Amino acid sequence: MLSVSNLSKSFGQTKALKNVSLDLAPGMFGLLGPNGAGKSTLMRNLATLLQPDNGTITFNGVDITSEPQKMRMTLGYLPQDFGVYPRISAEALLDHLAVLKGITNKVARKEQCESLLRAVNLWKMRKVAVASYSGGMRQRFGVAQSLLGDPGVIIVDEPTAGLDPFERQRFLDLLSEAGEGKIVILSTHIVDDVRDLCPDMAIMGDGEIVARGAPEGLINKIKGKVWRKQVDKQHVDRLKENHQVLSTRLLMGGVIISILADEAPESGFEMEQPDLEDAYFAHLYRLV
Repeated sequence: MLSVSNLSKSFGQTKALKNVSLDLAPGMFGLLGPNGAGKSTLMRNLATLLQPDNGTITFNGVDITSEPQKMRMTLGYLPQDFGVYPRISAEALLDHLAVLKGITNKVARKEQCESLLRAVNLWKMRKVAVASYSGGMRQRFGVAQSLLGDPGVIIVDEPTAGLDPFERQRFLDLLSEAGEGKIVILSTHIVDDVRDLCPDMAIMGDGEIVARGAPEGLINKIKGKVWRKQVDKQHVDRLKENHQVLSTRLLMGGVIISILADEAPESGFEMEQPDLEDAYFAHLYRLV
């Protein structure tokens, strides 16, 4: 069990985290929020890279703010910005990182590195320097290193950034398989990543947890209240002034506008089945 209680963190006058509390059991957990919501700051605190100003983090009853090594021994972490050594191949770098993670048996280490490089589709590029990889390839290498040593806690921060649709799905499948019986925290601003993978999630905004629950549960809170219509661009500002607008999307010269309301906001609006994106905006804007 990973427990976060009343966690706060500030950088100068900026309050990045405001009394955040979470209890996480083994399984896939999605943390969804816009850029600047405080997700990365929370992940860095959980990974013991930052010390909170206030609050506690415990893992299996151990306070990891005072005993960070207890978390580091069982942590797989993929940060948002993953740096690499220059002029060293993926195969050599992954082997080096495996040694640092305590995998001392040479045969077992070789087998695990090969398995992970194949899993992230980098085996053919294993002799190439990671520094020369494209952004997507480097992200895939980051995924591989985060899974070294069979970690009990896996934290991935914006993991599908830079991945094409095929590689994104490959990564999500790999994470889902590797995460069985582990605590896996997927921090992202991409709604589809959470919808496809996580039975439990939270929405974060302005340094706070604004909603927590199963995706379907959050969607159910706005059932029968989402209305959509295609309108001309010149009408969008007026609708935003008079109604609770969830989102707008350009389509063939017009705008599809989604509004949260108990009844049709204006003529021509049709009630639609809400999806997780609707629920995300409704909770993020604190409309429910």
